Amino acid sequence: MSDSTVVTTPKAPMRKRMGLDKANTQKWIFLFIAIVPPFGGYLLFTLFPNILSVYYALLNWDGFTDATFVGLSNFVTAFQDKYVWRALTHNLILMITVPFFVIIISLILAYLITNKSYKENKFLKILFFFPNVLSTVVVALLWAFIYDGSYGLLNGLLKFIGIDTGNFYWLGNENTALAAIIPAWVWGGVGLYVIIFANAMLAIPKSLYEAAILEGAGHMSRLFKITMPLVTPIIRVSALFLIVGTMKGFEIILIMTNGGPFGSTDVIGLYMFNLAFGVEYRNYGYASAVGMILFVILVTAKLLIDKFVPNKGYEY
Repeated sequence: MSDSTVVTTPKAPMRKRMGLDKANTQKWIFLFIAIVPPFGGYLLFTLFPNILSVYYALLNWDGFTDATFVGLSNFVTAFQDKYVWRALTHNLILMITVPFFVIIISLILAYLITNKSYKENKFLKILFFFPNVLSTVVVALLWAFIYDGSYGLLNGLLKFIGIDTGNFYWLGNENTALAAIIPAWVWGGVGLYVIIFANAMLAIPKSLYEAAILEGAGHMSRLFKITMPLVTPIIRVSALFLIVGTMKGFEIILIMTNGGPFGSTDVIGLYMFNLAFGVEYRNYGYASAVGMILFVILVTAKLLIDKFVPNKGYEY
């Protein structure tokens, strides 16, 4: 017995140490696989091009011929470019209207879904979210059809209620084109925020509402004294995403109007895209300078939101 004890006792800690080494190795392999590929992709495809665009902003370069270093002249040109200011004005209009309507409509729909026991609630959630599974191309083409002058749904609806607009093409008139884009953008973004706000509202304990009802609080009191304060942090983050997305986004405008008519729907992202890849421009240096200005505007917007929009959380 004593011999066998002497032989087997040293093997136990050795096996334990080998097991720990194996677990440690597996942990590092997992961390390597989980972190290195996405971080490498971020460095290669996001951070590096952005840093490179800072250098491009100092060049006069069409992407084919030799680049010429021009210093800050691209930035000076951008600040004197009336089309940059026109595009930024359109961005400002969209940045105010689109997030406002998306959040208001989403909050109303989310509140109705979570506080009304409709049989169709599950179906309504799917219906509201449906535009989010459509590509931007489909959404843009759908709304372009709605605004069509000859066969458009909007003209037909107006004619049905007694307003004859003839063959008015809403996207072809510089007075109505930008306003016509807003409903399409809002419609494409509401569904996601309905789901986010509805889940945030469902996370609020029912006991709070029950206590409020016992004290005689009506729907409006419960909405503004319980629901809204508790979902305010979610609304704040959603507003930030919407503002940044509206400032950067231009795909739906590219498809619906391509900035026309006469530049009445041009935005800074689309203007930058056309400067870089448009056949008549091909100026990567100037486009990069405009991109740097857009970057500064977005960072400034983020800092202003942090400063002026309260970020208070409520515990329950």
